[in-house]
Order: sequence, then structure tokens, then C-alpha cells
Amino acid sequence: MGGIFTSPLAAFALTSLVIEMTPGPNMAYLAALSLSQGIRAGLAAVIGVALGLAVYGAAAALGLSAAIDNSPLLYEVLRWGGVVYLLWLAWEAWANEAETSPENTGDLDARPGQAFRRGLVTNLLNPKAAVFYVAVLPDFIQIGRGSVAMQTLMLSALYVGIATLVHLVIVLLASRLQSVIQTPDKRRTIRRVLAVALAAIAIWFALSTGR
Repeated sequence: MGGIFTSPLAAFALTSLVIEMTPGPNMAYLAALSLSQGIRAGLAAVIGVALGLAVYGAAAALGLSAAIDNSPLLYEVLRWGGVVYLLWLAWEAWANEAETSPENTGDLDARPGQAFRRGLVTNLLNPKAAVFYVAVLPDFIQIGRGSVAMQTLMLSALYVGIATLVHLVIVLLASRLQSVIQTPDKRRTIRRVLAVALAAIAIWFALSTGR
């Protein structure tokens, strides 16, 4: 994997991008909402999702800073948790297509304010969002190279930015992408490419993050 992983920030950005491009609850909800209610509701929901991600990032910075810095055991637990979590995501992307079909889309007549709140609550209740900050982000914290809290906040901001960009693309292009997503063969191919990428990143974690 050579040069693309030379920079920790580049590696984290790539990991975030691959994870966000894997179909999940946020993607399904934003696509369904935008197709049903238009761009205003979709953009409002994107802001809600971004706020939910930022809340998790701030909580991670406050709760994990001292623990990661002072506990080699916790570092190893989180490190291997990240590897296992990414491998689980890879398997899920390879084997399970359930998340590509939006659920509970019958009540999408929300105004922008309602769409914002639903985007926020949906993301806060999404276990993948919480686990990401606990299991994946700490693998990119460089102990001894500055404040752990500041590194966590910086990586969190980068993740929120990447996630928001992906969500904006989904909202803006939902009508054009919907037919592609609903084609079983193409949907399966996209998921499996992402699954291989996630598995490769997990292997890189295991080889490069040991102390």
C-alpha cells in the first residue's frame, strides 16, 4: 500500500471516505428523503447528521484523551477493536445488502427543521457512528506527538468534513444514483469493492499500529 499511507492524515481520510461510501442508515435515509422531499429537506438532514458526528467527536476528545495516553492496555484494546470492527464492516459490505434498501420511508413529509432533527437523532442512534470514534479513530492518534485531545478533535473535524461531503453528494445526485443503487448486480459490485478496501485497511492497521 506504500505511499498512500505515508501520512497518517491521508490514511485516516481514506479510511473515513471508504467507510462513509459503504451503504448504511445515513446514506439510505438521505437518499430517500431527498428523492421524496427535495434538496432543502436533504440539506437540512445533512446538517443534522454532521452535528451528530461532531457531538461524538467532542465526546471522544473529552473521554478518551487521558485514557489512551496513560493506558497501553486500552490502546491495544482499541487498536485491535479497530481491526476487528473494520473486518466486520468488510464482511457486512460483502455479504449483506439489507442496508441499501431505505427503511421506514413512509413518513418523509418533513419540513427542513424536522429533517434536521431527524438527521441528528438518526445519527446519534446509529451505533456505527459511536463505534467509529472508539474503535477506529484512536488507531491514528500518535502518542508523544502533541496533545491527544487536539489530535482527536482534528481527526474528528476531518471525518465530519469528509462524511458531510459524501452526504452532500448523495443528496445532490440521489435522483440520478437511485437507479444504479437499485440494480442488484451493480449494487453487489460496489459493495464488494468497498469490502475489499476495508479489509485491506484493517490488515494495514494490524501491521502498522503496534507499539
